[in-house]
Amino acid sequence: MTVRHKLDRIDLKVLVELQRNGRISNVELAERVNLSPSPCLMRVKKLQSAGFITGYTAQIDTSKLGETLTVFTEVTLKSHRPNNFSRFQQAAEKIEGCVECHMVSGGYDYLLKFVTAGIADYQAVVERLLDDPSFEIDKYFSYIVIKSPFVKAEAPLMRLFETNVEPD
Repeated sequence: MTVRHKLDRIDLKVLVELQRNGRISNVELAERVNLSPSPCLMRVKKLQSAGFITGYTAQIDTSKLGETLTVFTEVTLKSHRPNNFSRFQQAAEKIEGCVECHMVSGGYDYLLKFVTAGIADYQAVVERLLDDPSFEIDKYFSYIVIKSPFVKAEAPLMRLFETNVEPD
């Protein structure tokens, strides 16, 4: 793991709290990490400028908006040259329904996550993928999500990185 800026335990606590609630006020955040508001805000700005914090988003319950279909798709490319991977990734990023793209090791090259309006919408997306020469797909397998008992939005930062931080 390459870290440009060494974090201390307070920085890590700030990241944990912001990951839990990106809308937390600076005053409340400062209380939770045992800082006064001004130094706390300075740390948040430092973490943002260093690229540790890449943005703030709202988590939307799409089921409240209407029916959706979530599909995980394994994709194997025809060719494994670096430019083919790059071209595939750039093209996949432009697909509106593709919300995640992971290059993986194992029996296939990519694991994509799609959120679509339904099976017909997903099928239309896949047909465009297969017809587009940018993708050069050899084969794909689709896994329709029936139910998601839980989806965690938080990574276990303290457990993962506690030993990598400088003391307070």
